[in-house]
Amino acid sequence: MSPDLYDVVVVGGGPAGATAAHDLARQGRSVLLIDRMGRVKPCGGAIPPRLIRDFDIPEHLLVARAQCARMISPRDVKVDIPIEGGFVGLVDRDVFDEWLRERAAHAGAHRRIGRFIRVDSPADGPAVVHFEERQRPGDAHGVERSVRARCVIGADGARSEVARQAVPGAEKTKYVFAYHEIIRAPQPGHPDYDPSRCDVYYRGLLSPDFYGWVFPHGATMSVGTGSADKGFSLRSAVAELRQAAGLSGTETLRREGAPIPLKPLPRWDDGRHVVLAGDAAGVVAPASGEGIYYAMYGGRLAADAAQAFLLSGQARDLALARRRFMKDHGKVFWVLGMMQHFWYRNDKRRERFVSICRDKDVQQLTFDAYMNKALVKAKPMAHVRIFFKDMAHLLGLARV
Repeated sequence: MSPDLYDVVVVGGGPAGATAAHDLARQGRSVLLIDRMGRVKPCGGAIPPRLIRDFDIPEHLLVARAQCARMISPRDVKVDIPIEGGFVGLVDRDVFDEWLRERAAHAGAHRRIGRFIRVDSPADGPAVVHFEERQRPGDAHGVERSVRARCVIGADGARSEVARQAVPGAEKTKYVFAYHEIIRAPQPGHPDYDPSRCDVYYRGLLSPDFYGWVFPHGATMSVGTGSADKGFSLRSAVAELRQAAGLSGTETLRREGAPIPLKPLPRWDDGRHVVLAGDAAGVVAPASGEGIYYAMYGGRLAADAAQAFLLSGQARDLALARRRFMKDHGKVFWVLGMMQHFWYRNDKRRERFVSICRDKDVQQLTFDAYMNKALVKAKPMAHVRIFFKDMAHLLGLARV
């Protein structure tokens, strides 16, 4: 019996893969969504209003609304940045991701629980995707299956096996390793806890090249950190972070860790059948580590590229996903990368960075850019002022 034939097989059911599967199924394409299930990525779970709007996310998925961000320096200087006229939504990734997968299924995508094995991508004819299908998450063994696909979207996360097999240069990607603990939220009245505030710690003790976070999730909290330094103990850093935040004695519900890519891959397609999306394509913002919006937007672009390829038969259309993403967000990623390079290098610079965050121009432009996912062009003089203030801090000419 010949294998099933789908227009698109999506490998990975996180925000990128589930979004791609949903968009293509809504357009009438036959879609198979393969996901391992049962694994939750370590993530603060923050989503901006633009994501909620662009991807029709219902209110009930928001477990908290942050209306303030607190930046905390190495010397424990605290700078509160109110989110005026908006909020940052917080979601629980296990519930959020499953809702996205279910939405894709309701739109017509077929779901299977399975572990991707390999993809054969011949010069002519459809690709063949091999995977081990399992009856339920956590099953030790499954049955090997094969399906044919006119197009394959690899959305199987950082260290993507689809990318490693199909896309040249994918194996050279560098990563930050993230680790967080989901803990039970303190009772009301806890002196260091505000259910509407996200706390961000900039301290070398907590990360030599990234930051630590304490994010509210309604009944729970995400407390985590990350680093590209393989010798740095993330678990010890999170223990230090919990002590600094007054959360040492709070019940730990679960622990999760995973690599996060540092920058977009130079290529997202194999020139035949495969295009990447989400962490597999490297779309996590430098400095902030934000990934959910960029993953979902990348999933949508991968779906658009796949649709263009299916209509034209021209494999070059698969490259549209990366081209459009970099046009829309490449400059933002470059700016954030430069910011991380300059300000996260040592505690002296981190102290100055937190000091800069007191500035109203910086606060306004930062949150405008976060909410709208674009560099703000409406206030050129504010950009000029920020440039000179940054230089003054970098050269040590400004007070901390």
